[in-house]
This record gives sequence, C-alpha cells and structure tokens, in this order.
Amino acid sequence: MTMFLPQLIAGLSNGSILLLAALGLSLTFGQMGVINNAHGEFMMAGAYTAYVMSSIIASKTVAFALALVVGFLVAGLLGLLLDVALLERMRLRPLDTLLVTFGVSLVLQQLARDVFGSTPVYAAAPEALTRPVTLFGYSFSAARLFIFLLSVACVAALYAVLRFTPLGRRIRAVSENRDLAETSGISTKAVDHVTFFLGSGLAGIAGVALSLLNSISFNFGTTFIVQAFLVVVAGGVGQLRGAVIAAFVLGLAQSWIELGTSSSIGQMAVFLIVVLFLQFRPQGLVSIRSRNLA
Repeated sequence: MTMFLPQLIAGLSNGSILLLAALGLSLTFGQMGVINNAHGEFMMAGAYTAYVMSSIIASKTVAFALALVVGFLVAGLLGLLLDVALLERMRLRPLDTLLVTFGVSLVLQQLARDVFGSTPVYAAAPEALTRPVTLFGYSFSAARLFIFLLSVACVAALYAVLRFTPLGRRIRAVSENRDLAETSGISTKAVDHVTFFLGSGLAGIAGVALSLLNSISFNFGTTFIVQAFLVVVAGGVGQLRGAVIAAFVLGLAQSWIELGTSSSIGQMAVFLIVVLFLQFRPQGLVSIRSRNLA
C-alpha cells in the first residue's frame, strides 16, 4: 500500500492530463473525421491566454477563472475560423486536412514566437493550487487534483450536450450518416462549425489547465498532441467512453512503468502498448455496433 496508493493517484493524474488534452480532439476527429494537427496550437492559445490574464489582473484566482472562459472562446474562435476558411472545402478529404492543419500549426507557432518571443513564460497560478493536498496521509499536488476534477467536469458537460440536447442529437446524426442528416433538414455545415468550435474550445481549456504544470512556449502543444491522438485512436474514434477509458488506462500504465525507469521510457512504452493493442483490435476499445448485411 505504501507504493500502490501514490502510484494509483499519479496514474489517475496522468490519465486526467491525457483525457483533457484528447477530449476536444475526440470530438473533432471522431465526429467529423478531421485530422487536426493544429489541436496542440489551440491548447497553446489557451495557455498563453492564462499567461496574459495573469499579467493584467492582480487577483490570481480571478485571472485563472477568467482564463478558463476566455481561453475556451479564443481557441474555439480559432478553430471556427480554421473550419470556415479551409476545412469545410476538404470535408471528404482527410489526408488533405492532415496537411493543411499541419501547415496551420506551423503558422500559429511562428505567430506565437513573434508575439511572445521564444523564451518560455509562466502563468501565475492561484495560491490555493500551489499548495500540496494531503490524501490518506500522502501529499499531492493541488494543481493535479484540480486538473483531474476539471477533466471529469468537462467529460460530464460534453456527455450531457451530446446526449440530451438538440445540438447533440444533430451532431450524432451527422457523424453517423451525413447524407441522411442533410436530407432530413439538418444543416451539416452549421453542425460542423459548432462541433469544431466546441472541440477547439475544449483544447483551449486544456491549455489553461496544463499551464499550471508546464512552462508556456510556442511549441507548448507539441508536448501533448501525439499522446492525445493515441488516446483517441486507442479508445475508438468518436467514442467518448472509449477515450475516457483509454486515457486512464494509459495514464496508469505510464505511472507504473516510470516507477522503475524514467519518464521518456514510460512514454515510449505507452506508445508501444497502443501500437500492439491496435494490431489485435484496430477499431479501438469501443466501437459502434452494426449489422453486416453483406
């Protein structure tokens, strides 16, 4: 128990970080089929929003709370602009979206470097999140506990939107059969725009939250984008439940592997685990059940 409980909490913390990074990507990649390489840069936009808000507002708590809202809007509007300007013309060409969003990510990185410089900066965290939290006799990071709770809240909010709102029903209808949804009177173009706004906004929230743990620079998003894609693919494309399970399984696996090795070896081992898993179950943990009529 001396080793188990700290590693369990560390694994849940790693999993919540992976989940928060992958949640918006699961929505855009899974629901729309868009391979968005600029997702990490939307996280970077959220992180820089936290830095700017903490620089202009004296109260760190107020600045961070506002950064969560403003970061969602900034990243969401960037994603909406990307979808309207470029991606809606490539809806049925996923490889083209891969190349275009990769180019957009490079442009956003250079823009961030020109505006904020190449030197890493730090967002001032609320004092309550800088203190350790004692659980079961062990001390843990309050910031990591907050990220865990925030990831749970984001999953619950996204699930409620997709499951119980008219917008969620339209999103699910478009993702399952775009042509049938169009003939049923649903504006698939409008649904795509809103979906991309929500997914990109979630990336902004992730960037604000992860600024509590990392320095902020123009390549902030590249730290998380590969692992985010691993979570989405391993969980099952477009499956929120699968993304949640995959994020925490991979987070726990990484924490236990890192215990006897190092952080880099842990990340490499997680990548190999996903590759091997997909050899036996290429559809991911959770897949849509369908009847083969052939």
